[in-house]
Amino acid sequence: MRMKIRTFVSLAPSTARALVQSILSTTQRGDSQSGSSHHAEPTMTFEREFSHLFAESTDVTATPETVMTHVLDFANYGDWFTLHSGWPSPPPSSLSVGDTFEQNARIMGTPVRLSWTVTTLTDFSLAIEGTGPMGAHAAIGITATPHNSSGTTVTVTNGFHSDALKGPMGAIVSRAMRTATVESLANFRTVLGDTEDASALPARPKPTIPPKPEPVLHLPSGTTIDPWTPVIVGVGQVTHNPDDGSRDPMELAVSAAQRALDDATHPTLPAQRTRVSTVPSTSWSYGDHQSAILANELNIVSPDLAQSAPLGGDGPLRLVNNAADAITHGEIDFAVISGAEAFASLSRHGTNDTWNRDTTTPFAPLRLGSDRSGNNHAEEETGLLTPTVMYGLMDTALRGRLGHTIADHREKITRLWAGFSTVAANNPYAWIREQLSADDIGKPTESNRPIATPYTKLMTANITVDQGAAVVIASAAAAHEAGIPQEQWVFVHAGAYADEEWFVSERHTLGEVPAIGAIGDALTQHLGAPVSDADHIDLYSCFPFAVYAAARELNLPLDDPKKPLTCTGGLTFAGGPLNNYATHGLASVTAAVRNNPGSTGLATALGWYATKHAATVVSTNPPRQQFRDLNVGTRMQRPAARSVTATHTGSATVETYTVTYSPDGAPEAVIFSALLEDGTRWISRSTDSELIAQALETDLIGATLDNRGALTVEGGNQPDRVNTIIDSTVKDPLLKVQWEGPLCILTLNRPEVRNAINLELALALERAIDDFEADSEAIVAILTGVGQDFCTGMDLKAAAQGQYPIAPSRGLLGITGRPPQKPIIAAVEGNALAGGCEIALACDLIVAAKDATFGLPEPKRGLVAAAGGVLRLAQRLPRPIALEMALTGEPIAAPRVHQLGLINAVARPGTALKVARELAGKIAPNAPLSLQLSKQIVDEWHDWPTNEAYGRQSDIASEASFSADAQEGIAAFDEKRTPNWTGR
Repeated sequence: MRMKIRTFVSLAPSTARALVQSILSTTQRGDSQSGSSHHAEPTMTFEREFSHLFAESTDVTATPETVMTHVLDFANYGDWFTLHSGWPSPPPSSLSVGDTFEQNARIMGTPVRLSWTVTTLTDFSLAIEGTGPMGAHAAIGITATPHNSSGTTVTVTNGFHSDALKGPMGAIVSRAMRTATVESLANFRTVLGDTEDASALPARPKPTIPPKPEPVLHLPSGTTIDPWTPVIVGVGQVTHNPDDGSRDPMELAVSAAQRALDDATHPTLPAQRTRVSTVPSTSWSYGDHQSAILANELNIVSPDLAQSAPLGGDGPLRLVNNAADAITHGEIDFAVISGAEAFASLSRHGTNDTWNRDTTTPFAPLRLGSDRSGNNHAEEETGLLTPTVMYGLMDTALRGRLGHTIADHREKITRLWAGFSTVAANNPYAWIREQLSADDIGKPTESNRPIATPYTKLMTANITVDQGAAVVIASAAAAHEAGIPQEQWVFVHAGAYADEEWFVSERHTLGEVPAIGAIGDALTQHLGAPVSDADHIDLYSCFPFAVYAAARELNLPLDDPKKPLTCTGGLTFAGGPLNNYATHGLASVTAAVRNNPGSTGLATALGWYATKHAATVVSTNPPRQQFRDLNVGTRMQRPAARSVTATHTGSATVETYTVTYSPDGAPEAVIFSALLEDGTRWISRSTDSELIAQALETDLIGATLDNRGALTVEGGNQPDRVNTIIDSTVKDPLLKVQWEGPLCILTLNRPEVRNAINLELALALERAIDDFEADSEAIVAILTGVGQDFCTGMDLKAAAQGQYPIAPSRGLLGITGRPPQKPIIAAVEGNALAGGCEIALACDLIVAAKDATFGLPEPKRGLVAAAGGVLRLAQRLPRPIALEMALTGEPIAAPRVHQLGLINAVARPGTALKVARELAGKIAPNAPLSLQLSKQIVDEWHDWPTNEAYGRQSDIASEASFSADAQEGIAAFDEKRTPNWTGR
């Protein structure tokens, strides 16, 4: 389908008005796409002027009256309004001009509280204006206009302004709001019963695996290598000075990709078996079409397409590592990974029509990385919504963990950053090529204002840049056939990725990043040598904390002049083009390795607040074993997440703190993180001038923070006190996760309430199942419980307080709405009642102790077992038996349930897990794809018409018949060896 791609962001009211006028005649998705949303002229006049203003429209078949009925139905905003995340109090039922109300929303994944005032209300229009965190002002106007032919044109006008989010950050937020508006209009059409958006992209086709070519002789090493060994054959970087005019992100990305192709002495890529991967730009959004646009501009026909998540600096290495993995398994021959930002051009020149692109997008690209929200409710309440605040807190926590004084720590991080500026001064692609001293970096000045202690501006990522970078990867066979000189080859040895405890305030300690340590350990095991032995290193460097904490985890020295921790100069000096920095980092590491034959390089990346991490290891030497993209996070052993609160009355011990500054350089607020005796983390924010002054003059780590009508702090400079609390408040997780090779054992761990499921446990179960599904080596799981009961269902006390155990993706109880695709076995001891029985029924196989009982007692409480219990009984039992269990609510003993065919085996009391392990042991040796497809047929056949059933099962089974695992299974049988399954 033909798509016209446009995005509008602005930096000034006059620019906004001019740009709105310039886009009136161009739709985002093509005027021929009936029902699609398109840019429109704002139809609403707001009481105040906004620095960012835009409008989106769509045509619907409903009447204006029907449209406005839905617009004013606030109780159902969650059905269509993408930004909406709930009402802090009952939603408005009727409105008048001047009425006020509050709304919870999520912008760029961040929870915010918006306070609205109704400024316009007519029969066919509504306007609300309000405020949000960080002094932000916003407005939403909705109008319903009769269409010329029939139906209604719905126009949504948005305004946004924040003095704290000027320049690029304001443009990013505006772009996110525009994207959400487009999505909301698509949802609104569905709510009205209109057909779904005709521009929806088809699913990405599955790759075809050809026969493997002959091995390739690698002349520099004198070794013969697997033909599907991934090698980087070209890198390219571009830095543009906006004094020379405006360049848009796609132009920069194309230029970087072309340089990478030229570097590979291979100016064009073949039409088939080439993947084009892009890192999403934030200065100008191309949506899901960015990779297709890049392929079109590079004249690559029929490419495979991939993109990383919309937000996250880990994206480039996730794309590189996944492409290397696809090459390793014969799915593609070439891959180009490219990205760029043009915030400098945007700030200097604004935008124009040349930033638009037409393209044909054949299918939805492969999406890599997580777009999960970055903040929880407590962080929102405290205003922890920007990286500078989060990293300021984490840096001070690191100082406390190390026992450093304020002066000593400042000297270390400014000296570290001075070394980075030295590297940047010698990097031809760096944005700031000036060697600075530690004093230059740490001393606040008019041009180097304080941001959040301990950081000045010269210790933060510089996103106002015009930069692009690209990497080209090929299989050894494809590179050899294309004639790319082997001196250009840099082998991709391994990649890895992992997440921290997702929300910063819930991490066990704020001063450490154990996921990076887990990545280092996994890479070391795969490489057969310490990852710290790498000769050339580029650690992601948005803030000093990111480098300092990662270096500690990877056993890297901070001050070895022979082994600097950057090859670019870092995001402050080399430049920080948001999502795409790590492409520059890997390109620079690759160039350094290539210039030193026999050497090894390490590049790392992270996203959000040191939340999601990735790493890549490269060398001019061939790898000792096949490349792997290691999913490390799924098997990390983490302490239980800390409970966190933003409301506490009483005292606690200050763990860390930061003073934030306004754009004019004046202290604005102090934010504390303090630990209660039981390990709960209390985060708070104060604008009290005396408290701010105290935080600037005194080391408050280990001080007593008190809230009894007013926030006060006493004492300080006691890091040992804090470290003692941190180390002594390790709690058992509510869900224990144990790995035994391909087997994952999940154990419900709330024996004090008979393993009843609360919201926290439901979320933990969902995450554990997601990890199990994502782990390429995981084959089968067992779900069991600690103590005398398997599970007795929902935690009714928590539910009575409004905390229902509903996970966002897998539904009630964290599993019943969407069980895993991989096989899972329930090992039941004691009672599996109510939701506990439903959880067992959501599993594929059940092993139960002889004295175990199953039952759905919901009718005794006026309820229905709606988490799949009644439904699954009806699917698996004769109608009279299903009704007996559903209507009587009486428990049934395991032997009887076994006779009915609901469970697979009855075990002696205390041995259910042992028997479940034995059953899992019979499943685990089999091909994972075959298991998944067999399970799919068993689960879906009920809905197939009799005359289509055989054909449908054949269609599903054929995926296995033509898979690499089928070839491997036949070969292993012939060669009398154990198969090496890949799941492909």
